Amino acid sequence: MKEIGERLKETRESIGVSIDEAAEDLKMRPKQIENLEAGNVEGFKDVFYLKYFIRDYAKYLGLDYEDMVDEFNEYLFDYTSKISVNDIKKARKKLNKKNKKQQKRIVSPYTLERKRSFFISPFVTYGIIILLLLVIGYCFISLMGSDDFIPTIDDKETNVIK
Repeated sequence: MKEIGERLKETRESIGVSIDEAAEDLKMRPKQIENLEAGNVEGFKDVFYLKYFIRDYAKYLGLDYEDMVDEFNEYLFDYTSKISVNDIKKARKKLNKKNKKQQKRIVSPYTLERKRSFFISPFVTYGIIILLLLVIGYCFISLMGSDDFIPTIDDKETNVIK
């Protein structure tokens, strides 16, 4: 990372651009430019943002930004591949402990905590409703189609004066 920062700094100085001017043009803080040029990875919260800062800064200085990003990716791979498995396990345990602490809820002794004993998914409820409507619709249509339901007019039954 130091080599990337040195190349950025040398290019900026050869062009004659100040840190403040570059920061203003890139809408970055001067401290971010200084951290980039010093190769200080810890000065950035997220490595992905650092990658985009390097890309934008290299593009601004007229360097081949794709090569700079590739070089940073190689640095990042080398850096992360040197982390021991024990360090990863320790970090995972620390994270799990932190999550467990956050999961504990403070409950008043006067509040009853009720657990749901039976839960019906909304999809099941909607499915039952749709099925019920289909059955009712089918019954209605089958009754409309039967001859018993349609009234007929017989001349004998009606009192029609001729």
